[in-house]
Amino acid sequence: MGTLAALRALYGRIGPDWARDGGAGRREMLEALDPVLDASARCDGVVREGTWSYGDDARQVLDVYRRPGDGAPPVLIFMHGGGYVRGDKDITPRVYANVARWFAARGYLAVNMEYRLAPAAPYPAGAEDLAAAVAWIRHEAHRFRADPGRIFLVGHSAGGTHVAHFALAADFAGDARRHVLAAAILSGRLRADVLPANPNAEGVRAYFGDEADEHERRSPVNMVHAAAMPLFIAVAEHENPLLDCYGAEFFMRLRACGNRRSQFMSMPRHNHLSIVAHFGSGEDLLGGLLCDFFARHGGLPAAAGHG
Repeated sequence: MGTLAALRALYGRIGPDWARDGGAGRREMLEALDPVLDASARCDGVVREGTWSYGDDARQVLDVYRRPGDGAPPVLIFMHGGGYVRGDKDITPRVYANVARWFAARGYLAVNMEYRLAPAAPYPAGAEDLAAAVAWIRHEAHRFRADPGRIFLVGHSAGGTHVAHFALAADFAGDARRHVLAAAILSGRLRADVLPANPNAEGVRAYFGDEADEHERRSPVNMVHAAAMPLFIAVAEHENPLLDCYGAEFFMRLRACGNRRSQFMSMPRHNHLSIVAHFGSGEDLLGGLLCDFFARHGGLPAAAGHG
């Protein structure tokens, strides 16, 4: 069995137990992906240019990846997840840098950012940090020979929430938002719930507060509007409880209010983590669709072929 087929078989085996067992198979999956992503990183032609601070907090840091020789590339910023109270830009030596490396190998200046966490930094700190990172990248674009007028976002899980708030909330993001051309939300929490089935309910309380009416008011599903930037929403077949439902609800509300630039997909076989951890493994379906989507909204010409 080839590497990609073996990975797909692993996703299929652990997927049905993912929601029930709180991510059963997570360690096994990351251990299987690690050598594959390591081999990919050795031959993708991408270099990590360094780590910089975009704010005063120790967690306000980002890594920059690029392919040498690319002139004035657009910028792709990736924002990791972690249930609002945990998570890092590198949960293994290759994940989540694999997402940034994948886009850098296709010509983007790719950024892997970290941000402040709850409870010390509650709502809307995540989106505010994203706005600060966008502003920093624009200010420093000359250093990286990047195009400050073409910025794209990808957020996973809690990072997807922060991307949604950045894209939609009326009371912050400010000038930074108008420089972002499109964004993708992968397995994002788009409704703040503290239901018993939610394994991250305490994280929701820590970030959004204790009041149910605040949860409702601050949920991205209730912020959609027709003029929102183009948004690509993806969920996994085997999701954390209800995140697939919230993703579909979010997309349908966007379409219902007249936003025709949004797109939705459910990733077959994948789970809440593999939907991002697989970038660089040889499976390019989601990555190819994201490149197509960004290309339609000012990004680079779409990647040739989808794996």
